[in-house]
Amino acid sequence: MTDDADASNSRRRTVGLVAGLFTLSAAAGAYEIAPASVLPLVRDSLGVGPTAASWLVSVMYLTAVVASVPVGVVLDRVRVRRVVAVAALALLAAGAWGWAAASAGAYWWLVASRVLGGFSYVVVWNAGANLVGQAVDSDVRATAVGVFTASAPVGFALGQFGSPLLADPFGWAATLPVFAAIAVVGVTVFLLATRDQRIGVQTATPSRAEVRDLFTNRGAWTLYGLSFLAFSLYLFLNSWLPSYLNDSLGVSLAVSGLLTALFPAVGVVSRTSGGLISDRLFGGERRPVVLLAFVAAVPSVVGFVAVSQVGPVIALVVVAGFAVQLSIGLLYTYVTEVTTPAVRTTAISMLTSVGLFGAFVAPIAGGAIIDRAGYRPAFMVAGVVAVLGVALAWYAPDAE
Repeated sequence: MTDDADASNSRRRTVGLVAGLFTLSAAAGAYEIAPASVLPLVRDSLGVGPTAASWLVSVMYLTAVVASVPVGVVLDRVRVRRVVAVAALALLAAGAWGWAAASAGAYWWLVASRVLGGFSYVVVWNAGANLVGQAVDSDVRATAVGVFTASAPVGFALGQFGSPLLADPFGWAATLPVFAAIAVVGVTVFLLATRDQRIGVQTATPSRAEVRDLFTNRGAWTLYGLSFLAFSLYLFLNSWLPSYLNDSLGVSLAVSGLLTALFPAVGVVSRTSGGLISDRLFGGERRPVVLLAFVAAVPSVVGFVAVSQVGPVIALVVVAGFAVQLSIGLLYTYVTEVTTPAVRTTAISMLTSVGLFGAFVAPIAGGAIIDRAGYRPAFMVAGVVAVLGVALAWYAPDAE
């Protein structure tokens, strides 16, 4: 009876840990994307152009690229529970600071607040991916981490749909503290679920040799490359589908925004399914699922150059959204299985850093191609990126 009670208590703690981190990550994601759907209001209130306004989102990606690896090194050496709590407080501070700066029209102070928010986000994301993977048994690890990574599209959807609704009665600046405040729920659930527990890396502090081996691990770098390609496709399509639908197919901005929202929304199912398919259908093998994801992405991405009707476009958006995101969550489990346990958080952080570098670069590169040659060549180049993903996934290492 005692064993049953202990097992039940352990399951409740695990569910609470995952739920808390999921909510905290979703709050950070909603805060991150909030300005994107109200950019005209941002530009008017701050008196800035499109590029300066878009940097309010881009600066968070750039912060994550720069900070992710140092954050991972620290997370491999400290009590993660305390760091997650500090990151939640930092997100709340960033939301309040951003609201004050935006209300005063202080653009650069607003940018600084977004840097703080980006730092908070990368801590939550890297710590969450690691902790969720440790909290469950190995046969369901990929599924659990996939569920956690689905917090990103949930947060994006919340931010994209919720920002205009909040901006109408309260002003767009109110979106920043409101979405950040959701973190209170997440961190409270997380802290309650992990009270009286020492959570984090269950190994000794990594040696210099282990860290050096990580940075020369060819298998890990293969996965970093796959992360770069997957995030590049994800952000290219997220950024340019609305304009493509409006400019090339004559779809209104309102409808194109709604159709494009399907793309990240499908990720809630896709990112969870990647781990489930790997755990259940492939007996824990990761490479076949990653390969399948990029194989399916090739025709779905290139297909946009060949369609001219809204119906087929909707189908392509759903298929592309599923295929492009299928590997993203799984890679966070995969990389911990090709590296030593002592540096797993650093490995996750490297994966995040390289992936988000692709997310930062892809919309800019896509825009340059569209300006010079149009949408069709841009989608063809995206198809080439997916083909590169197929080739790289073919040579991906076997998980241990």
